[in-house]
Amino acid sequence: MKRMNKFWIVLSHTYLSRVKSKSFIFTTAIFLLFILAFVNIESIINLFTGSDDEEVVAVLDESDYLYEVLVEGISQVDEDATIELFEGNLEEAEEAVLAGDYEGILQLFLDENGLPVATYHTEQLSNTTLQFQLEGQLQQMKVAIATSQAGIDQDILEQIYAPVHFDTVLIESEGSDSTLKSEEEMAGAIGLVTVILVLLYIAVITYGSMIATDIANEKSSRVMEVLISSSSPVSQMFAKIIGIAMLGLTQFSVVILFGFILIQQKQNAASGSFFDGLGLTNVPTSTYLYAILFFLLGYLLYATIAAMLGSIVSRSEDVQQLMVPFIMLIAIAYVIAMVGMNMPESTLVTVSSFIPFFAPMLMFLRVGMLEIPLWEVGLSIGIMVATIAILAIIGARVYRGGVLMYGPSSSLKDFKRALQLSKKE
Repeated sequence: MKRMNKFWIVLSHTYLSRVKSKSFIFTTAIFLLFILAFVNIESIINLFTGSDDEEVVAVLDESDYLYEVLVEGISQVDEDATIELFEGNLEEAEEAVLAGDYEGILQLFLDENGLPVATYHTEQLSNTTLQFQLEGQLQQMKVAIATSQAGIDQDILEQIYAPVHFDTVLIESEGSDSTLKSEEEMAGAIGLVTVILVLLYIAVITYGSMIATDIANEKSSRVMEVLISSSSPVSQMFAKIIGIAMLGLTQFSVVILFGFILIQQKQNAASGSFFDGLGLTNVPTSTYLYAILFFLLGYLLYATIAAMLGSIVSRSEDVQQLMVPFIMLIAIAYVIAMVGMNMPESTLVTVSSFIPFFAPMLMFLRVGMLEIPLWEVGLSIGIMVATIAILAIIGARVYRGGVLMYGPSSSLKDFKRALQLSKKE
């Protein structure tokens, strides 16, 4: 009972001291501002670019009919982009552009073959969207005029330019253990898999470093010597891990809830739902459950390693140097997962999904994008749970010996020294 009380004391102290810190409040505020900016990115861009105003282009038509044809075509592409026939010469039109009356000037000509030629004058070369729209419309006009001159019927021309009918049919072999999901499920699964991979990558690096730094700071104050002598190393270590996990859960919950409210408001205005806005309407419930499971297992796996690393350094300045292999490990898993999204059935992804340090990302990738046998998922989860248990046992010994180590400690060789010290206790 006393040990449990000490466990909760360490856990609550770890959580409360962090959640009240200025750094936690500041980073949470940054995340919220990022979500706010991301959801309203179009409005922000329009605020600085003034895109809410109509983009009017002055047209100098040297032909007899190109302007009328262009007006009809451009209005079907962008209602905000309008063209206006300019009565005057090029010099007067350029002065009107400089005065802010027009976005640019479009000169229309006919070449020797009777096909349209254009010159666009502007003071804003960066506004390529409008230029591409005008160029695209003129290209269509050129094709229409050229085919009309050649005597090609318009109905035949429409058939030529109509998109080809192209279907994809999956061939399932009798001995195949995994198949791709339906097209609708894949569209939603890709979005969810990407989100979970990014969140796990951020969480492991951010909160893993936080665990290691927190342990190193307390070790430098000699507080750990008192705690470790009066409580179990395993409970002490997992109190830190779970305390930081609760901190991360608090931060993620605030950010996700804030994002949910913003996106839901936008979707309500568009007669949709939160899941419609993220493209997750066709994702099975089981995939969400797997997302939570693999996220938690991945966190526990890497957090245990981070706790061991933090216990063998004496100064917080040494944490980052010792965390390089830790970060490289999760970075390799993330890269394989990102590449594997284009080939989830590859041998590399399949084999890596059973390696405990890669499984949280890669097995979830396979679960989200493929129909795989349940025994493969269970085996991968079992391997991860066993690995976490082994790391907890080894980590407890390293933790007990590591917190008694002082002096320079920036090498993985210090694990051996920490284990030797734990045997003497």
